[in-house]
Formats: sequence, structure tokens, C-alpha cells
Amino acid sequence: MKILIIEDDEHILSLLQRGFKEYQYTVEVARDGADGEYMATYNTYDVIVLDWMLPSKNGLKVLRELRAKKIKTPIIMLTAKSDVDDMICGLENGADDYLPKPFSFKELRARVKALYRRSVSDGRNTLAIKNIIIDLDSKIVKKGVIELTLSFKEYELLLFLVKNKNALVSNNMIQEQLWSEEEYINSNVIQVTIYQLRKKIGKEFIKSFRGLGYKVEC
Repeated sequence: MKILIIEDDEHILSLLQRGFKEYQYTVEVARDGADGEYMATYNTYDVIVLDWMLPSKNGLKVLRELRAKKIKTPIIMLTAKSDVDDMICGLENGADDYLPKPFSFKELRARVKALYRRSVSDGRNTLAIKNIIIDLDSKIVKKGVIELTLSFKEYELLLFLVKNKNALVSNNMIQEQLWSEEEYINSNVIQVTIYQLRKKIGKEFIKSFRGLGYKVEC
């Protein structure tokens, strides 16, 4: 899962980065509203964690701008504002969830997982395409009744391709989704990951288009 955290408090930001990375999430950060809005507009994320009180542009303005641009990425707002009217304001302007400070990381992660699951599966806990079944809670993948052993990147790549089924996915899109800007990947790591994934789920499941990318068709 790739998330964007828009937060200016360095202590909270450090905790969230460390916490999500421990669970192997790909994390990118913005420390003010303007940068966060730009990143959310021109990059693809699974979930955005958005603070309300931000320099240059507050979280509510960022939220409104993103929804006006038809950015549908699930957004959970973090705020010290615990008033019910503020919560309603955030939700009515397009937030998918709202978590008042202080909060536990465990609760935030659970809410982020729920938003992600809802966005890719319409609330279901499993995805099924052809003979592949993906359990989003346990991250177990089965081919028919056989449970497959996938690496983390193989699982994330499979999920990304299935999420974008019937659409052509380029190498750049895969790199942006599975690796953060801070991570270096060599030129053939995506091809190697595709190759390993195909060995486990079947070569026919992922179609290649030379020079363009890959596609999963249902």
C-alpha cells in the first residue's frame, strides 16, 4: 500500500513514517498543505493521511481542492479539533474518515486498512479474478484451492495489477506505486518481480505489451 502523509508536526510525522514502514507500506510525506495538494494531484496513492492545521494551506482547503479536481483517493483527516461540527464539516467536504488527536497508531492503521479495503473491493474482504483469490485481511493469495507463497513486493504488485484490471500499467506506474522516492531500484527489478509472480500464478494471468507495460484482464 502506498500512502501520503501531509503533516507538519515533525514528531507525529516521524512516528507515522516509522510505524507504517514497519508494516512495509510505501510512505511519502509533505510538510505543508500546498506541497501535499500538489503531490496528491500528480501522484497515485492508496490512502492520504491529512492533518487539518497546516502551513501555507490548511487541510480543509486541501481536501476541498482535491475533491474539486475529482481526486477520489480515500482521505482520513487528523486534527486537534474534536468538536462534532468540525468533524461533520470535514466529512461533508469529502473526507472519508476523521481521527481526533491524540490517537493511537494502532487505530490509525486499522482505519487506513479499512479505507483501502473499501476502495479496492467495495467493502468485501476478498478479491477474485479468474482462478486467483486474494484475502485482503490476511494477505493470503490462492490459486484455486492452493495457497501461494508470495514476497511482499509480489503481493503488492499483484494487488496493484488486479486493482487496475483491464487497464495498461506501465513500469513507471509500478515503480511509483511500489517504491517511494527515497528508494533506489535497479533497471530490471520490476521485470524480475513480474517474472517471479508469473511463475507462481501462471504466465497467462499477466499480459505483457512490449515497451508499454502490463495488464490483467478479467
